[in-house]
Amino acid sequence: MEIGFIGLGKMGFGMVEHLLESGHRVVVHDLSADAVGALAGRGAVPARSLHHLVDELRAPRVVWMMVPAGHAVDAVLDGLTPCLSGGDIVVDGGNSHYADTVSRASRLAGSGVHMLDAGTSGGLEGARHGACIMVGGPREAYDAVEPLLRELCVEDGYGYMGASGSGHFVKMVHNGIEYGMMQAIGEGFDLLESSGYGIDHEAVARVWSNGSVIRGWLMELAGNAFAKDGRLSYLTGAIADSGEGRWTVEAALERGVSIPVIAGSVFRRFSSRSKDSFSDRVVAALRNEFGGHGFTPAEGGEASS
Repeated sequence: MEIGFIGLGKMGFGMVEHLLESGHRVVVHDLSADAVGALAGRGAVPARSLHHLVDELRAPRVVWMMVPAGHAVDAVLDGLTPCLSGGDIVVDGGNSHYADTVSRASRLAGSGVHMLDAGTSGGLEGARHGACIMVGGPREAYDAVEPLLRELCVEDGYGYMGASGSGHFVKMVHNGIEYGMMQAIGEGFDLLESSGYGIDHEAVARVWSNGSVIRGWLMELAGNAFAKDGRLSYLTGAIADSGEGRWTVEAALERGVSIPVIAGSVFRRFSSRSKDSFSDRVVAALRNEFGGHGFTPAEGGEASS
């Protein structure tokens, strides 16, 4: 298959590399000429503009966006939609708010263009070697892009969630759960740190990653972080908040659903910016391990990217 790809940041770049290695024709566009050039060197077709990208694709076209939620998505759609034709498919693979997605899909449908919302998980490792993707929108559009989803994802790692907005809603809740799980891991290691036993956190994470009830990728990433520094002294505990956790809490309030663990983890991220604790450093380290998210380096330490 062939696909247009807009947005070549950390996730987008890895996804395009994955598709190219699988033999797909990928036309790429980004504000960064360096990113476009790097992928052109790997076999992608460079596009100097949105119009050029559309011209390089055969109808019906599939165009995948991996751009930051909010105004950036609207800016791309404003430039892209006039170039598209009825039957074309636009996929928003970013973390857009589900209500915004419903509104955008309705606008595009007026031009006969289908829009899919594809909540994408798996971090940088997933982008490069197999992601988890939750898709909402018209079923016929989903069926048309299913071969690409199968290529981009791990086995059984994608699925159709329902009507427009459902993919981003499911991804939003996923991220809320992620907040709570990371907070629990951070608090557990904080208690171990205070035990007085001089516990080796890397060793604990390794043991817990093998056969325990709480084993999983986040625990493996904790072990990776502790392998760098058992006390995570290269960073502070200031944890960024990208928005999905807040949206999850807002959705729960609107529906009268009790989610105290997720809500507490969101509020903890706010408080982490005014104090430094070991549990917050663990959460900040986990975010950096799976997503390359920046963190605030400790005084005299080195920041990673």
